[in-house]
This record gives sequence, structure tokens and C-alpha cells, in this order.
Amino acid sequence: MNARIALAYVGGAVDAAGFRLAGARVASPAPGEESGALAQARGAAQVVLLSREVAAALPRGELEAALAALQPLLVIVPEASRISPLDPAERVRAQLGLER
Repeated sequence: MNARIALAYVGGAVDAAGFRLAGARVASPAPGEESGALAQARGAAQVVLLSREVAAALPRGELEAALAALQPLLVIVPEASRISPLDPAERVRAQLGLER
């Protein structure tokens, strides 16, 4: 039985460095390699965090299928500049992927 790691992050190298320090398995795919990096992370982790940039580069159908799958949980990480540290409701909506 192959145990899954708890957390994986797929996104930019700078953010990936922070997630690596937190114990996540990380991938910073080159342009055109986003699908493969996501597939590898989904096969290895219980929870996959995906940057907005990588999510935008994926084919829409592939992203929607990954978001709809029950395992592993896939979360798109909002851009830090788009979240106000002063408005908790805005932060929650952004983290849940809800648009106003």
C-alpha cells in the first residue's frame, strides 16, 4: 500500500519555496508542463494546492474534472494581492473561489 503525502503545491517557484518549508511536496512547472505536474501531485497527495497561474494554464475540462473529484481535494490558491488582510469575508470568499 502506497501512503499519500498530506499536501502538495503546484505553482510558482517563490511560493513553492514557502510551501516546501511547511512540509509540502512542490512542483514549479515550466509553461506547457502544468497538466503533468498536476497529475503527479494528484497521484501523490491528499490535498493539492494550485496557483491561479497554473490553474489558468490548464485546459478548462481538465481543471473542472480535478476540482469535481472527491480525492484528492484540490484548492486554487488566490493571489495574495487580491485578498485584503482587513476584510475576513473577502478572504473567505477568495479562498473558497467565490466571485462577487
